Amino acid sequence: MTGGVRCGKSRHAEQLLATAAGAGPAAYVAAGPVPSGEDDPDWAARVAAHRSRRPHTWTTHESGDLLAALAPGVPVLVDCLGTWLTRLLDEAGAWEWSTDRLEDLVAAELDRLLPALETASADVVLVTNEVGWGVVPAHRSGRVFRDLLGTVNQRVASGCDEVHLVIAGRVLVL
Repeated sequence: MTGGVRCGKSRHAEQLLATAAGAGPAAYVAAGPVPSGEDDPDWAARVAAHRSRRPHTWTTHESGDLLAALAPGVPVLVDCLGTWLTRLLDEAGAWEWSTDRLEDLVAAELDRLLPALETASADVVLVTNEVGWGVVPAHRSGRVFRDLLGTVNQRVASGCDEVHLVIAGRVLVL
């Protein structure tokens, strides 16, 4: 699932997972840093709105450890790979690393993650941002982030059964 900011991709992903899970359990993974309401009240309100839409049978995990979120037989929604990447770089203290070293870090994490996603025993819905269309700051961190997330998106998409592009609430299955 990919698209721009505020395009409806998370809502679409939730609908896909709800269909896969039926009335049964599912897991929603907020893959990046989730600030407190004190730090960013607007973000906290968005998180609360997302939580209120989810069925009561879903559990919510706020973690960058996507492997731990893959419980056997439980459908999972991961929202979003962009925040997962941000968390990975933050936790490694990697923003100032060389581009080659950053690429190696991301490749190693993807090498651990992708086999688990491909062999998961239930549906996994991944949300990400389409970096090719977004406004990217014209400084090194912005360019590096765009390039790394583009690599993440391409590698993840290569192992997916379907890729959905969401633009202004409209869905195109690629």
